[in-house]
Amino acid sequence: VQLQASGGGLVQPGGSLRLSCVASGSISSINHMSWHRQAPGKQRELVARIISGGSTNYADSVKGRFTISRDNAKNTAYLQMNSLKPEDTAVYYCNANLMTRSSRTQSYWGQGTLVTVSS
Repeated sequence: VQLQASGGGLVQPGGSLRLSCVASGSISSINHMSWHRQAPGKQRELVARIISGGSTNYADSVKGRFTISRDNAKNTAYLQMNSLKPEDTAVYYCNANLMTRSSRTQSYWGQGTLVTVSS
């Protein structure tokens, strides 16, 4: 199983970016997908999570600005980030908790994509 994250880049304050995370490999079902971020010198933190039924939860710092969604048919999660602030600058990682075709439930991480918010 592999997770491929993409969509990071440099954006000005107030701008938008959309991150994508594609899960591939021997996947039977995905329980939930989430986005986390780690800024320099800080611990990795949960940004947003979406479970298989579509329920979502967000870090307080991104509520109202970020939206997580998923396309179950494509095993893909998205993070739409609007009204970006310099403090959103971080490496963003996607995570999937899934069941493999060999009936193992395990959590997988993507490689991270850098988001830089700066003028």
